[in-house]
Amino acid sequence: MLNNTLQESQIKKTSIEVFGLGYVGLPLAVRLAVQGWNVSGIDVNRDRISRLEKNDLFDSELNLKTEFDESRKQGFISFTTEPKKISGSKIGIICVPTPIPGPGIKSDKYVKDAVEKFLDTSKAGDVILVESSVEVGTIDDLENIVKSKGFVIGKDYGLSFCPERIDPQNKEWKLENIPRVIYCSDDVTFQICQNVYYDVNQANITRVSSVKVAEVVKSFENTYRLVNISLVNELAILCDKLGINAGEVISAAATKPFGFKPFYTGAGAGGHCIPKDPLFLLESSKKFGIEFKAIENALEVNSFVPKYIVETIEKTLSKNNLPLSVIVCGMAYKHDLEDMRDSSGFKLYDEFQKKGFQVSAYDPFYKKQLEKKYLIENKMEGKSINLLNDLSNDLIKNFSCLCIVQHHTKSKFRIHQIYQDSMVPLIYDCQNKLAINPLSKTILNSFGGK
Repeated sequence: MLNNTLQESQIKKTSIEVFGLGYVGLPLAVRLAVQGWNVSGIDVNRDRISRLEKNDLFDSELNLKTEFDESRKQGFISFTTEPKKISGSKIGIICVPTPIPGPGIKSDKYVKDAVEKFLDTSKAGDVILVESSVEVGTIDDLENIVKSKGFVIGKDYGLSFCPERIDPQNKEWKLENIPRVIYCSDDVTFQICQNVYYDVNQANITRVSSVKVAEVVKSFENTYRLVNISLVNELAILCDKLGINAGEVISAAATKPFGFKPFYTGAGAGGHCIPKDPLFLLESSKKFGIEFKAIENALEVNSFVPKYIVETIEKTLSKNNLPLSVIVCGMAYKHDLEDMRDSSGFKLYDEFQKKGFQVSAYDPFYKKQLEKKYLIENKMEGKSINLLNDLSNDLIKNFSCLCIVQHHTKSKFRIHQIYQDSMVPLIYDCQNKLAINPLSKTILNSFGGK
């Protein structure tokens, strides 16, 4: 059966169902469709499906527009909330989110739900390919689910895990040139996956010996980032105390041509992967009675940084006899994105409220109609965000401080204008990117700046 799928995949007769049409699934689906694969994009979010069916892309998706329009014109991609039974072979690519585990929810919930849905319309010869980041042991659990349906993994059914590697808005490393790591249940499934990924990244995939290796690789990649981001943020705190600029320290250290990779200051790591994936390694280590101190310490630092920034702003305003009022500028977890998941901006907003600040927020990507979703993703259920529509003179005049969390391109010019024209008493730059303007009367403080 798998040999038949291999033959069909060589001529792109195998259909592909991509589950989850977010920052990973949609670009992948479009990429495969424009290369001539018959792709069905599946998502439980009916509003998202309706939007895509109308060829309506978010701003952060507009980089896909040319390929999206071409694949739609050629009829190679469609969108739906449910998979369908077909006569030929098919591959289910799982790109759904994996939430941080908590009361009533496990990290693998959405992955397992998607796999179950695929299996409901599946048959011998089909292949499941997981791209979602998962905890160690998840793929073994999926194998048991597949077996419970009467399939034999590696003989009449394929199972693969190729954890996503994507960095939204990265101009150098994109879907088509990022190398990948993959585990496959058998050699034929690996060949099928090679055929698929040839049209993604020229099949630049490294096959590892076991699924646990692949699972740990993904978690370790983001643990590395979390630990280094936390390290450089601790350096920023020290540099504040020493009265020197952390950015200058990092730039000077980066002149070393070996053994050093620069990371930069910010209000803390956020998003869908960095705060979450290290928890997978941490939970795995606890099962063996091992303390993974580096992860625990990094998570602690990551939680502390927003508190430190708020306290620093509070002290500066009080020292200058200014009211405790602030605009949090940049609620997304990264610049030029609509993704608000586990964002430092929300953590700062919450801390300012706890300290009794008059606080508002501004982000050109923030959608008020999605606020309930944002608050749930940031553990702020039941609260609300006082959102400013823009940074006009009338809206900012009653605030003492502009706290810049993300330097979005859309707001970059306006922020420079506010600083240049001294429109607020204090600007605090969490990313230490604004250059000092000696002609401005605005106080400029930066995280890790002197």
